[in-house]
Amino acid sequence: MLNFHKEHKNLVLTAGGVFIALSILIAILPAFQMQETQPIPDEQPLTAHEREGLNVYVAENCMACHTQQVRNIEMDNVWGNRPSIPSDYFYSKKRMDFWRQSPSILGSERTGPDLTNIGKRQPSEDWHLLHLYNPRAVVPASVMPSYPWLFREVDSAFMSKDAKVVAVPKEFFNKPGKKIIASYDALRLVDYLKYLKQTEMPSGDIDDFIPALKKIQAERAEGGNQSLDGAKLYSQVCAACHQDTGQGIAGAFPSLVGSAIVNDENTETLIKIVMQGYNARTDYGVMPPFGDQLSDAEIAAILTHERSSWGNDSAPVTEDDVAKVRQYVEMELNK
Repeated sequence: MLNFHKEHKNLVLTAGGVFIALSILIAILPAFQMQETQPIPDEQPLTAHEREGLNVYVAENCMACHTQQVRNIEMDNVWGNRPSIPSDYFYSKKRMDFWRQSPSILGSERTGPDLTNIGKRQPSEDWHLLHLYNPRAVVPASVMPSYPWLFREVDSAFMSKDAKVVAVPKEFFNKPGKKIIASYDALRLVDYLKYLKQTEMPSGDIDDFIPALKKIQAERAEGGNQSLDGAKLYSQVCAACHQDTGQGIAGAFPSLVGSAIVNDENTETLIKIVMQGYNARTDYGVMPPFGDQLSDAEIAAILTHERSSWGNDSAPVTEDDVAKVRQYVEMELNK
């Protein structure tokens, strides 16, 4: 029988053996098993620019405050349409080389929101750039640090035509003749953030490896049969840019209060803007399209909220109104 009190060599050998066995069991075997993971059928690989953005994300240590993992609990439903699975990380967890695994991006703390589906929740490049330049410009209560080294202050007279100008409100940058432009790293980081979208699962029986998914989907379907809350949808989809007050951000995103387009008796233009996006005013950031993300009923609920809030007093928008415009838009695209 081993006597560890007197036979120190056996103590060291035993401790070393236990350490090696645990390392194989806990680290090495799972690492090999992870290599067998397959991507979800419709999952898209990162482009060269998006992978460069991932490298910037890691270099700036964004995962210290943001997670990328939707847990199988009710409170995480707001971050994604389903719980995360290993296949979600197939492309972003590509090994750096034979000896080095990619840095972890899952994170363990949510000082800021989870970013699993941020590309769908916030597809606006202008919003992301302004948020990186000064988070308080779009989220007044934000505790996120600014990243000024990802931007440059330049003389507008000597600015390159290809430069991406950031629409910064005057209260955060007010130097006549000067502009803030995004660096290459900032643009690539935003490319990566816009890439972060949960891939839809294939049809069929998937309850075996996501037991709670059927329950989540059933609850959401039941909720979908109830009348939609336009104020809640606005808060989730639109408030990041136009703010909860509808006032927008001067010099970055337009106000909806008293807007001629919002209150127009003919709602066709307003519906088209939500569906197709808007880039007709150089003094504001580009609005991305939401036609593929929102149903006719959801768009109608949001626009009805906008047309009846903050002093606006216009007729509601119906689901049929939106459906007619969507049909017209699709016909124009198919010509």
